[in-house]
Amino acid sequence: MTDVIIIAIVVLIIAFAVYKTVKHFKGEGECCGGASYKARRKKLKNVAEKLTLMVEGMSCQNCVNRVMENVNSIPGASAAVHLKKGEVVVSMDHHIADEIIVDAIESAGFTVTEVK
Repeated sequence: MTDVIIIAIVVLIIAFAVYKTVKHFKGEGECCGGASYKARRKKLKNVAEKLTLMVEGMSCQNCVNRVMENVNSIPGASAAVHLKKGEVVVSMDHHIADEIIVDAIESAGFTVTEVK
C-alpha cells in the first residue's frame, strides 16, 4: 500500500512539472512574472523627438511590459520595444533628458548599454 501512495505522489509531481513546462514553452509561463497581458503603446499627438536605446536583459513579453510601462509613465514619452533587437525607441512630444529615460528603464531592472 505504501508503494502505491509513493508512486501516486511521484506521478502527480511529474504531471505538474510537465504541465508547467508546456505552459512555459507556449509563452504562457511565469517567466519574469508571466501572464498574457500586453502593455499598450501610448499615443502622442505630436512627436518632436525620438531616442533609440540598446537595452540588455529583456527576455520575454513581461520584460517588454515593464519597460513600456516605466517609460510611458514619463509625461510626454512613449516607448516601442523590439525584444529581439534589444532596442527601445522612445518618442517624445518635447525634449526629455536622456538620464530620465535611462533611469526609467534601469529602475525596471534592465541595463541601458547605448543611447543613440
